[in-house]
Amino acid sequence: MQSADRTIRPLGQRPPVLRMQNVDKTFNGSVAALRQMSLTVNAGDFISLLGPSGCGKSTALRLIAGLMRPTSGRIIWEGEQKPDDLGVVFQEPTLMPWATVAKNVYLPFRLQGKSMASVRGRIDEVLHLVGLDRFASSYPRELSGGMKMRVSIARALVTNPRLILMDEPFAALDEITRQKLNNDLLSLKAQTGCTVIFVTHSVFESVFLSDRILVMAPRPGRVVREITVDAPYPRGLEFRTSPEYSAIARTASEALMSAMGGELMEQEDHA
Repeated sequence: MQSADRTIRPLGQRPPVLRMQNVDKTFNGSVAALRQMSLTVNAGDFISLLGPSGCGKSTALRLIAGLMRPTSGRIIWEGEQKPDDLGVVFQEPTLMPWATVAKNVYLPFRLQGKSMASVRGRIDEVLHLVGLDRFASSYPRELSGGMKMRVSIARALVTNPRLILMDEPFAALDEITRQKLNNDLLSLKAQTGCTVIFVTHSVFESVFLSDRILVMAPRPGRVVREITVDAPYPRGLEFRTSPEYSAIARTASEALMSAMGGELMEQEDHA
């Protein structure tokens, strides 16, 4: 599934995919979810939006996905138009319980008007990528939580998107399953060459997965710091237990605590 034009270049040499410029999002006329949110996403990036609950991470993802519109500011895509080949993975797998694994993965093609027969080869290919080729005829009720999430990831990958948006997809899983899926996600990214924006509130997950971490402050949400993770891919247990990993995790934790401290000071000023 990897395309020749998806070679992952060094960070400073990657062409842009999209930019958010000074984006505000206000709900009900008064609740500021995002204010002056700016970021640049380049081809081949693995970006984590790291922040506490309620800091606008998921709102930013939904704006990029086109599920809502900004109150002000701009989202600029390369070529000036949002591509049709976005993959989205939510926190819950949101599978159709009456459909088999293969038919759940088929859904994006069905929405495009393509027949199951015409894309069955691609479905089989992506199920093999996520290690579920033996479960194509199974139903969601027969799968573990981790396997259901693999189906959701397969569905996001099946159209070979250039950008995948992931909204805390592993948050509800146990730590062992979560680490296994972290490993698998990096393997899938290496094979497909896609770009990933990953929402998380886990410092350790963001450091393990990302080459760029965007730390967000809450109320209103905005990016307050960018941390580069220079460790090469592939990454595994050796990286998780390295001094480098610990140092970056400490830097990210301090940035996150600083962002939260700013929120607390603002609340005290208005008390």
